[in-house]
Amino acid sequence: SWSTMAKIAASWVISPVLGGIIAAAFLFAIKKTIVFKEDKIKAAKQYVPIYVALMSWAFVTYLVLKGLKKVWPQVVETLNYIPFISLEMTKKPSFLTALIIGAIIGIIVYFLLKMKLAKQQEMKNSKEAVNILFTIPLVFAAALLSFAHGANDVANAIGPLAAINDAVVNGGISTKASIPLWVMGVGAFGIALGLALYGPKLIKTVGSEITELDQIRAFSIAMAASITVIIASQLGLPVSSTHIAIGGVFGVGFLREWLKLTETTTTIEEDEELIQDEKHTLNKYKSELKKLTSKEEKDVKDYKKIVELYANIEAEEKLIKSAKKHIKRVKKVEYVKRDAVKKIIAAWLITVPAAAVLAALLFFTIRGIML
Repeated sequence: SWSTMAKIAASWVISPVLGGIIAAAFLFAIKKTIVFKEDKIKAAKQYVPIYVALMSWAFVTYLVLKGLKKVWPQVVETLNYIPFISLEMTKKPSFLTALIIGAIIGIIVYFLLKMKLAKQQEMKNSKEAVNILFTIPLVFAAALLSFAHGANDVANAIGPLAAINDAVVNGGISTKASIPLWVMGVGAFGIALGLALYGPKLIKTVGSEITELDQIRAFSIAMAASITVIIASQLGLPVSSTHIAIGGVFGVGFLREWLKLTETTTTIEEDEELIQDEKHTLNKYKSELKKLTSKEEKDVKDYKKIVELYANIEAEEKLIKSAKKHIKRVKKVEYVKRDAVKKIIAAWLITVPAAAVLAALLFFTIRGIML
């Protein structure tokens, strides 16, 4: 089905881009509502509970949709024992039900955090103090992202194994393959082994080699990953939470570059005006020097003036050179390492076709042996 293939291929591009846009939007909102404010303590007490509540809403919604899908009838049966609660018995939770449960948990988290922050007296009016407030929510976000990774990436990986096992057991290809416990075990063992062997290197790449991350930036990436995965799940697209997270890292890094460039635009304009003024002064000195040096008869006063003009010209040239270097340095500010961008894009472009070619070769070889 080429239409399905096109949807999947499009999701590989759309999901990281969407993750980057959402991460950048969240980071910009946090900076605008808290970090850029004069009274950061007051702003943090007002807005941090809102952002953490939104995170709780997003993650709980996803957990209900993915984690409670298999045991939803039992959950409904248990909840119906509670007075004033009467839920319709369904095989799996609807998206609206998941949103409502997520919203309830989000509201509870909001009021709990609001009360906790209201009691805090000793808080510094600095970005570092605001960063600390996002530390514990970030730990929970990382744990829930691990769940999202297991539900998506590992599921995509062990899906073919489940299909092969079903074909071998039943002697044919089924439209819906059963997933035995041992297949799930292979997936769990694989993710644990992969994390132990290659995890540290990838964590270092994502965490520090693309752009510098702190708690606020990492929180924005976690939020973007969870929201993008929820959207993709509802659309039935097999996305990679790793791809989305990396897209989020790029989004955060490029936003930082844009904010820095916006901040320094005035400085650049001032430097450019300075260069124009100094060039005008330099030309004036050169013109005066040319006039003096062309004089046939010079007195002591003229020679002193010539020496003074040479010194002034040298000083002006140094000043212009320094201003040009400063403009170049400001414009060259890169919070996203371009080599890392090229390396990751190349990896995405190479690994998918390489996997397809290897799979085709293996299939051709096995088919040849069987014939």
